[in-house]
Amino acid sequence: MTVDNSMSSGYCSLDEDLEDCFFTAKTTFFRRTQSKAAAKNVTKTVEEEKPQAPTIQELKEKIENYNSKVNNCLLMKLNDDGTYTGFIKVHLKLRRPVTVPAGIRPQSIYDALKEVNLANMTEKRTSFYLPLDAIKQLHISSTTTVSEVIQGLLKKFMVVDNPQKFALFKQMQKDGQVLSQKLPVTEYPLYLRLLAGPDTDILSFVLKENETGEVEWDDFSIPELQNFLVILEREEKDKIHQVQKKYDRFKQRLQEALKEANEKPG
Repeated sequence: MTVDNSMSSGYCSLDEDLEDCFFTAKTTFFRRTQSKAAAKNVTKTVEEEKPQAPTIQELKEKIENYNSKVNNCLLMKLNDDGTYTGFIKVHLKLRRPVTVPAGIRPQSIYDALKEVNLANMTEKRTSFYLPLDAIKQLHISSTTTVSEVIQGLLKKFMVVDNPQKFALFKQMQKDGQVLSQKLPVTEYPLYLRLLAGPDTDILSFVLKENETGEVEWDDFSIPELQNFLVILEREEKDKIHQVQKKYDRFKQRLQEALKEANEKPG
């Protein structure tokens, strides 16, 4: 299924394995101050050298080896022209609210097939948090780029924010650490999946905010900023309640310990 007309070099279909809904969550859209201590998740900035393009025979062997390790029906398929198709899973880890059309239902599979852009049906906008740590499965081609994957995900969730605000990362586990690296928009995720094999513990894809600087508040409208304030006030009240509850439990335990100590003889 083609995501839109601008993605002619590949395709990216989105399986209906996630409930199409938006909701607010306790999080924040501010950049978090990085800890001076060594973090568990390390973002690598060094560009890796690109391997030479494999031949048709090499691709055939790699795909056969890949499919032999698959324990479900998500196989890769080699086409006569040397391209191939397969599946990737993308984890959504967006910590800032996204802008979506107000009062418009999520896009159905029929709208996607007819390439109906529901976001263009209204100029009203509102802001929501997408489900944190949700997973979306995509059926893509070997010619589908990172940029097209991001555009396809945003279209699926009817996000009207600029795609440049988002980035696709690959995560790998090495020596007990989770290493994260931002992918160039011209990278081909399916080829990376083919090289790594089907095990998502070895390689996984994550959609995050494109951390290029501080929040550009001028990019948001007045209603969006007002909605952010409502969200922040709600989060502040929840945080205060959590802290009060924590210290109430601590106070109760301390009082019980003092009572037991006073009741003991001598």
